[in-house]
Amino acid sequence: MTGGSLGIRSGSYGSLDRQLQNGVLPIQTARKPSKMFKEKERLFHWICKFAGRKKVGMLLLCVISAAVFVWVLYVGKGEDASENENVPSIHVNKNLSVSYIQSSVTYLEQNNNTISSQNIMGIPSSVFPPPPPDYFLGYTLPPGHPCNSFTLPPPPADKKRTGPRPCPVCYLPVEEAIALMPRSPSSSPVLKNLTYIYEENFSRDGKFGGSDFGGYPTLKQRNDSFEIRESMSVHCGFVRGSKPGRNTGYDMDEADLLEMEQCHGVVVASAIFGNFDEINQPKNISDYAKETVCFYMFIDEETEKYLKSSGTLGISKKIGLWRTVVVHNIPYTDARRTGKIPKLLVHRMFPNARYSLWVDGKLELVVDPYQILERFLWRKNATFAISKHYRRFDVFMEAEANKAAGKYDNASIDFQIEFYKNEGLTPYSEAKLPIISDVPEGCVIIKEHVPLSNLFTCLWFNEVDRFTSRDQISFSTVRDKIMSKVNWSINMFLDCERRNFVVQKYHRDVLEQLAPTEIAVYPPPPPLPPSPVFETSPERVLSPPVRKVPARRGRDRRSNSRRHRKVVPGNRDIDAS
Repeated sequence: MTGGSLGIRSGSYGSLDRQLQNGVLPIQTARKPSKMFKEKERLFHWICKFAGRKKVGMLLLCVISAAVFVWVLYVGKGEDASENENVPSIHVNKNLSVSYIQSSVTYLEQNNNTISSQNIMGIPSSVFPPPPPDYFLGYTLPPGHPCNSFTLPPPPADKKRTGPRPCPVCYLPVEEAIALMPRSPSSSPVLKNLTYIYEENFSRDGKFGGSDFGGYPTLKQRNDSFEIRESMSVHCGFVRGSKPGRNTGYDMDEADLLEMEQCHGVVVASAIFGNFDEINQPKNISDYAKETVCFYMFIDEETEKYLKSSGTLGISKKIGLWRTVVVHNIPYTDARRTGKIPKLLVHRMFPNARYSLWVDGKLELVVDPYQILERFLWRKNATFAISKHYRRFDVFMEAEANKAAGKYDNASIDFQIEFYKNEGLTPYSEAKLPIISDVPEGCVIIKEHVPLSNLFTCLWFNEVDRFTSRDQISFSTVRDKIMSKVNWSINMFLDCERRNFVVQKYHRDVLEQLAPTEIAVYPPPPPLPPSPVFETSPERVLSPPVRKVPARRGRDRRSNSRRHRKVVPGNRDIDAS
């Protein structure tokens, strides 16, 4: 009864009294000793049997000590690892959106037990969905920031000035703009890997267009280049040679090529060919931008000769902030077409640069590049920005304006427009909104060097190489073809905003016409020696008397004033001609 009340089973160990008399505590178990326990007991007896021998005992002692040491290390490491597994760590990318961070935290909270059990079971981490790539996803300025409520004021009511004019732009301070520079590149939809075609022995069997510099892509190759894929290889200038600028046409010195490869951040590029413009120095540039931004001015040998003869260009190749690069073997006879190479293919010449700002040679940059990039790219989460034309927004109107101004051969312009019409080009209408214009003002281009924006400028250059050099005509066709395939857009901002950070200058020929003519200044003649004057001097006798003409009054004066014309300086011979 007593044993039953205590709930202790005697089993094969006998009664409780007998076990207590023998001085052995009972083992409360319902199972027999395991086989492993018996083997351990035999091993213990075997060790005790031979431990009495001195040499064998020392050897066993060393082996046991080593085994215990390794076991302690292994167990300690396992405990540390298990503690780390129990505490999930979240690595937050500063460039990720808030919605993704919140969804990631929710996912970890909901699946914490599952993840821990899978890790314990040894399931590899590759079965989990990978995190999104580390891309820049844009940002918004904090609430209450002045730029959030900034609106353009109405244009000044000046009836005498009806042409284009600058308007205010809300820039961030330079320090804030620099701090907001993205650490990661922007996303390139679909296209991830872009390579370029090299052709040592190319064929000229294409239907029309092309050049030795840009190649002769067939119409089939042209149409295929608009089919956006993950990996693409397209014509993009420099088709000959293994490296842009080396035996490709538009060649540059090795020292210049090496220097251009060292530009890893922001590059500001411009060009003057045919000695067409004066070099304008950038203004209001921060010290940080002067140290980190690459300012490059591309010139041809004719412009180099003029700059050296005028004493502007020295051995250092520097003119103010600009580092000049002399281009040899110019591929085109038209200087305007040659200027499209650094304008549209700057990513080919600066393969390691992240951002570029193209400024026409006739313009003067007056705002820091980091402020421009922040305002028109980073804040808009865009990879390409260009201003729209201040007056024209339709390609057909732009073509007629180019023909009226004699910018290019009229037959070539008509052929290009007709070709685009057969492909589906239509006049601009509100149906294209939110696209606000089909015609850009291409003198400034702001760009991030990601594969898709690089593809856009490559295909734009191919159109310029195949048709006319008037890039405003081909812009919308290339843009619309790419936008119809992928989710990508261009930030087209107002022309008055562009005029805020660049100042329009005149071309060299216009400046020479506006320069005032130099008037030769001769020294006055020496004074004559004084001579005595007599009452009966012959000069006084022979000199005619001075007659004072009385001024007309009343009606005669008014009638006479009508007959006199206004004399304008420099127009004395108008009537004679």
